[in-house]
Amino acid sequence: MNTQTQLAERNTGTVARNGDTQAQKGPAIVPAVDIYEDAHGITLWADLPGVSRDRLNVHVQDGNLFIEGQASIDTPDGLRLHHAEIREPRFARAFSLSADFDIAKIDANLSDGVLKLSIPRREEARPRRIEVSVG
Repeated sequence: MNTQTQLAERNTGTVARNGDTQAQKGPAIVPAVDIYEDAHGITLWADLPGVSRDRLNVHVQDGNLFIEGQASIDTPDGLRLHHAEIREPRFARAFSLSADFDIAKIDANLSDGVLKLSIPRREEARPRRIEVSVG
């Protein structure tokens, strides 16, 4: 993450945690993302340190992509916590998706605190070369 962590107050939205559907309100860390685009679609990389797969919620609703997660930071054995500014950080970020993308084929992978989303373009939205005939 960058050195300037952004906080955002969210009045709506939930973080699904082990079947818990109760809304968790309050500040959330806006995760840093990198987005790459090519003719086949986009790839989004989001930094979510400490977030496990079971505490991550990625979903699409009404043309918006939502990434929400709750980090779990364990205190190592033999140590006592004296100060914690954010004990269990909550991450939240939303993106608007164009109708050009095929949301049914989104691929998600979480590895070492980094979420990779591959969002392909619909076949009809992909650029194509048109052959020109002579004569």
